[in-house]
Amino acid sequence: MPKEKTLVKDWADYYDRTDILKELIEEPVHFSLDDQLQREILSGRRARRLKNLTIKIDPLQIQMIRKMAIMKSIPYQTLIRQWLSEKIKGELNLN
Repeated sequence: MPKEKTLVKDWADYYDRTDILKELIEEPVHFSLDDQLQREILSGRRARRLKNLTIKIDPLQIQMIRKMAIMKSIPYQTLIRQWLSEKIKGELNLN
């Protein structure tokens, strides 16, 4: 069995043995932002300093993202940032 599969199985066994999943409480989580920060984020006027982030992505996904970015005439990293921003706003109900 590959190492990654074994690790996943070990974690699953651990959680099954400790019965920790019964301790989880399923309820909405409410986040709040400072009103000024929320206005800046939604208006797009917030001064940004971009930071590098390294993630592993399937090469076929990267290829498709690049093609979609070309169709939209924007750089692919900008498209990824746009998607992340939209998802974050949606998750925080800021739309």
